Amino acid sequence: MKIQYCIPILFVMVVNSYVLYAAPQWENKNRTNIIDEEINLDQYLPFEANSKIVKLNEEATLKLDGGFPYLDGATALYPLYSAFANAVYPPLERYKNGFYQDENGEYTLPGYIMCSRTPKAYERLINGDVDIIFCTAPSDEQISAAREKGLTFSLTPIGLEAFVFFVNKNNPINGLSSSQIRSIYSGKIINWHELGGNNGNIVAYQRPKNSGSQTILELIMGGEKIIEPIKENMIQDMGPIIQVVASYENSMNAIGYSFLFYTTEMIRNNGIKLLTIDGIQPARETIKSGEYPFTQTFYAITTGNETEEVKRFIEWIISGQGQYITRKTGYVEIR
Repeated sequence: MKIQYCIPILFVMVVNSYVLYAAPQWENKNRTNIIDEEINLDQYLPFEANSKIVKLNEEATLKLDGGFPYLDGATALYPLYSAFANAVYPPLERYKNGFYQDENGEYTLPGYIMCSRTPKAYERLINGDVDIIFCTAPSDEQISAAREKGLTFSLTPIGLEAFVFFVNKNNPINGLSSSQIRSIYSGKIINWHELGGNNGNIVAYQRPKNSGSQTILELIMGGEKIIEPIKENMIQDMGPIIQVVASYENSMNAIGYSFLFYTTEMIRNNGIKLLTIDGIQPARETIKSGEYPFTQTFYAITTGNETEEVKRFIEWIISGQGQYITRKTGYVEIR
């Protein structure tokens, strides 16, 4: 199986570039902007003594000694599936068993346990380059791409998460309704004053098409067309949507979205605040009870014809030990 080169990079935020990037967006009330997000995943590597991943305090009930499933997935889920592999796979020696070396001579993610992010992970799964990806449900385009290859996705629920919206901490708005979110992202509401806030045009940031978070936004919109983003002013890979909303010029008017764990644990930016939705705060209790309206399921996803190792691994993930890691990582277990 071919292993593709993938290196997560921590990008430096350059404030002056942000100013240049967004200048035109204030001139058009009916357009939004689209940005990308990156984070350094080296801190969540498996088989490292100082890794931040959750580790079992006992031996895993499953130990794979060969035929290791090749894994890929969403950025927000990498700490989770890295922890799964750390518990079940034998320690992989650097370089000899799938570690890659970057341009600086540093070893990075092991080849068995990559993180290409959601769009690329689905592409790699469809092409047969990986065995399991860890993501939210596929978009219509991703389903169609699989169908063209004669494949059907098999989704095994492994946990629950909140899809959250956030604003700058100084924005007086503390919560929105589901319908108000849809009105913002369809362009029907363009000024915070319409929502009881300050007089200022809403800057509604989006993520790239077929990313996990953008696919969830499309589901939330319930068929309403999402406002067209300003793509010509996009600066690729310049930093997290969270940091833009928190610290960027005119950020008082910005709104963004992501997943609860990514926002509160992987980024931990004090410049934003999470919004209540329909009066419900995104929290473990409201996710587990289903009260939070934008609760989402995430999955271990395959395309059929799984090997015995893949089947055993997925069965272990939804077992007590796998769900313990899910809970301790910061997600809500599926059972």
